[in-house]
Amino acid sequence: MTAYDPSEWSDLFVASAGASAALLGLLFVAVSINLERILKYQGLPGRALEALMQLTCVLIVSLAGLVPGQSHVALGFELLLVTAVIAAIILRQPIIVADETGREPVSWKVSRWTVRLAGLVPIGVAGISLVVEAGGGLYWLAAGIVLAIAAAIAGAWVLLVEILR
Repeated sequence: MTAYDPSEWSDLFVASAGASAALLGLLFVAVSINLERILKYQGLPGRALEALMQLTCVLIVSLAGLVPGQSHVALGFELLLVTAVIAAIILRQPIIVADETGREPVSWKVSRWTVRLAGLVPIGVAGISLVVEAGGGLYWLAAGIVLAIAAAIAGAWVLLVEILR
């Protein structure tokens, strides 16, 4: 069945590994160039780490999907392990969302948590789905890859554009 056969998804894994590696390199250079400015604002170093880790997650799960002859169960456990490690790193970062008056609007917190978890949750669901061979399998992974890249780009936008306003 296509949803649970990693070998049928190699084109997606190759494309997402290449794209995430390129974006990860560009983001790393951009953060390095703007490091002094990023370090001036509380919360931005953590946001930089989040963006880097989301792209790292995509890169690692894509490479895991390219391992030849791997069963869907093995890949499922690998996805769960990668998701757990990346989530542990990202979720330890503080969320600083205070406005100029020092208030922390709930909507801002919700949006930050949504961006943080957007890619990780579907990748974790893909891992569970692959292990039990039910529930959509690698289609969840495709969604997680897209959402993680989008979340990383949103974080990069804040680090590279919004910081200058």
